[in-house]
Amino acid sequence: MTDKIWAHSGDSHFLEPDDLWHQIMPASQADRMPRTSRISEDEELVEVDGKSFTRKLPKVMTAKNAATGETIAEMSHRPPGARDVKLRLEDLDEEGIWGEVMYQSIGMWCSLIEDRKLIAEAARAENEWLVSEILPAAPDRLVPAALMPMLDVDDAIAELQHAKDIGLYIASLPSGRPPGREDWNHKEWDPLWAAAEEADMVIGFHIGTSGDQVKYRGRGGALINYVDSVQDGQYAAMKLVASGVFERCPGLKVLVSEAGATWVPYMGDKLNEAYRQHAMFVYPPLAKAPKEYLYSNVYASFQHDETAPAAMAAMGYPNVMFGSDYPHLEGTYGHTQKTLHEIFHGVAPEVRDRITRGTFEELFPHVSAPPS
Repeated sequence: MTDKIWAHSGDSHFLEPDDLWHQIMPASQADRMPRTSRISEDEELVEVDGKSFTRKLPKVMTAKNAATGETIAEMSHRPPGARDVKLRLEDLDEEGIWGEVMYQSIGMWCSLIEDRKLIAEAARAENEWLVSEILPAAPDRLVPAALMPMLDVDDAIAELQHAKDIGLYIASLPSGRPPGREDWNHKEWDPLWAAAEEADMVIGFHIGTSGDQVKYRGRGGALINYVDSVQDGQYAAMKLVASGVFERCPGLKVLVSEAGATWVPYMGDKLNEAYRQHAMFVYPPLAKAPKEYLYSNVYASFQHDETAPAAMAAMGYPNVMFGSDYPHLEGTYGHTQKTLHEIFHGVAPEVRDRITRGTFEELFPHVSAPPS
């Protein structure tokens, strides 16, 4: 590795200050917002408006030279810039990441809130905080995702428009349907998709935002749950395709973050097969094959998938995007350059440039170009 490969990231996160909600909301509301507390050395409790669950905490990882046994690096799941936006930019420069979409971390659990007024006011407060405290550090690089109130369609539209007005470019939606609401293929959401298209606001579905991710226990449970967690984002995109959303809103762009990329050609093939072979059951009818909508309107980010370049080069899917998942354990922090060089070894330059830069810049043209 002699030359740095600069890339944009379609999947990154910020770690909110521990007292964020108390900074930006009245105490009576802040006390009901998502919060975490450690209950043992390797476990923490997550509490959200009267609900609670536990989750395992990653331990410190030690990287060793396989030949000599020498310790190369020790790192936890929280890099230096995880909470400090200035240090974050130093981390990104070191890793070779330029522009990045930034989703919430603990705020992603807001999708479990069932109080319409609470989530609407929380979304407004956090989005104002993003614009005042995060975005100014590098407005040509950082793309924080707007928190959205999804318990009422009108509330969602109002906050989407507000988020756009104050300088945000992507709205983060839960990958699974919000509590008590219809699923994404239902007609009740049509005004939201139309509003997002009109505002030129990207819709972001990050995996793992549909509730409990521990569905399988016992042998292999950790692996099975990890793989299973990507499906909610993939299915969210499929629901929009199958229900004709992209036919009605051809300018709507959807980013599915951290679900990989090769699922798009596969799912497109299966949707086409179902549409062709089971046409008598299909509603609504579509003007184009389902796969065409996936290829034109859906963007997908990956971090380690060695097959991702083939989704574009061999399968014709143009909207593949790299994502570092900074600062999460599943991400590439500490080995981003190694990962990029391995993934793109032998890959045509035009494919590499599209995946590392072009796809992202197509979605977010206001982001500046990385160093040459």
